[in-house]
Amino acid sequence: MPENEQQSGKQFAVHRIYTKDLSYESPNAPDVFRQEWQPKHELNLNTKANKLADDTFEVILSVTVTTKIGDKTAIIVEVHQAGLFGAQGFPEPELAHLLGAYCPNMLFPYAREVISDLVTKGSFPQLVLQPVNFDALFAQHQKQAAEQKNGDSGQATH
Repeated sequence: MPENEQQSGKQFAVHRIYTKDLSYESPNAPDVFRQEWQPKHELNLNTKANKLADDTFEVILSVTVTTKIGDKTAIIVEVHQAGLFGAQGFPEPELAHLLGAYCPNMLFPYAREVISDLVTKGSFPQLVLQPVNFDALFAQHQKQAAEQKNGDSGQATH
């Protein structure tokens, strides 16, 4: 944490990082093992933050990878990687960024490792997910939420 954050009363802590849920499927095995391995991967990400106490939050990063060979699904892996984080003294916009970008960025390497291990244990070539720019995704989400709010007639949708 930068020194100026400690001086301003802001405190951030990682209490625990854990795998909350995971799923692995290979619906077309063993047929997919007999095909040439030219996979197409689809990656879906989602984040969710739950306030557990005044200064304690659970952040859940959901990562789903679907791998296809031609039109057949070879692998579907879903991991919910979570963490318990402490955050005090952050104004709302900074707290939203902390929970929506900074924490998922910390969780992603753990989720990537779980996915790689599951795929390898399924007898497929190692799958290494590329880094994700959670700051850009958070900014895009904030922009979409603002546009939706300005376009709505006062009704909130989530």
